Amino acid sequence: MFGRKKREAECKPLPAVQTAPRLAGGLQPLLTLQAQSHAERALYAALRTAVPIVDAAIGKIVRLLGTFTVVTDDPLAQAAADRFVREVQVNGSAQGLAAFVSDYLDSMLTYGEAVGEMLPDAAKTGITALYTADPDDVRITQGSSPLDLNILRSDGKAVDNPSLVFASLLRQKRGTVRGTPLLEGLPFVSEILLRIFRSLKTNWERVGDVRFAVTYDPKDGCFSEESARQIADEWKRAMRSETVCDFVSVGDVHVRVIGAEQPMPDCQVPVRVLTEQLIAKLGIPPFLLGISWSSTERMSAQQADILTSELEYYRAAVEPAVRRVLDTHLRLAGYAGGFSLEWEDINLQDAVELSQARLNNARAAQLEKECGG
Repeated sequence: MFGRKKREAECKPLPAVQTAPRLAGGLQPLLTLQAQSHAERALYAALRTAVPIVDAAIGKIVRLLGTFTVVTDDPLAQAAADRFVREVQVNGSAQGLAAFVSDYLDSMLTYGEAVGEMLPDAAKTGITALYTADPDDVRITQGSSPLDLNILRSDGKAVDNPSLVFASLLRQKRGTVRGTPLLEGLPFVSEILLRIFRSLKTNWERVGDVRFAVTYDPKDGCFSEESARQIADEWKRAMRSETVCDFVSVGDVHVRVIGAEQPMPDCQVPVRVLTEQLIAKLGIPPFLLGISWSSTERMSAQQADILTSELEYYRAAVEPAVRRVLDTHLRLAGYAGGFSLEWEDINLQDAVELSQARLNNARAAQLEKECGG
């Protein structure tokens, strides 16, 4: 009876959306077919590799997201849920639902979308493994309604069991089936930053590795190619010697450093301006990335509060996928009760400040008790 009701609920048609584009001839509008290309995903992946601060910021967000506990109504379901959260296999080498959430959120932040798959055991009594799909291996399209998302293989064919595959879009763009990557808008700024770094590398290769210009002006006015060759050989020998070696020559010889007249261009200001743009987009306080910019204690606390709100937003973004995984596992295991997710508190304050706050609270509680008594 319960299985029939569940199937009827799954087959219930989605409500019609009045403000969506009309389907013409059974074809989806071109706007809804817009999907992220392989070139865009390759660009975002290359951006994380080329700009270390971008990769560090995403890694910090993923690690600071924190963990959660599952609270169920049934003690037997609670034991099954705790065991699943602790022991479920994730991809090829990881274990635990927290590892899946980290990988899933990493894909959402980098590409704006993430696709996961649940793999039940042979008897279909629970979920034995979770898999995070590569965005290049799947396609997310719109179904019969803008409220319905279809997940297809890269060749356009439907998956065998759609109920075990799910997807999440980060800040879904209106009218499309595309998410908004956290890195969107950074390629232009990063290109300028990398160009400065490449120029800095070239300048240091030219100026840091000193090159000399040797000019020979014979006193008697007689110049021969053999004399120039001898001077050049002696200069090379003096420069390549592992010990201190003098260069001796006859005549008026001038030695100068190539490029010594031109100072190294100051790149500190433009690099900081571009780095500020990156940090503003990524939403990570500078002190968490090892950047020691001058800031007051109050400013650091405000930045930590802003990051806390960002982390709560990302928690809300991944929670539907986590709830779907847990609900599927518990139902396959025979538990139909409800459950809730309780995330650990986000607190980025210093441990000394936390201990001082606890001490102040304890003193306040003691004074209230004494006054009340």
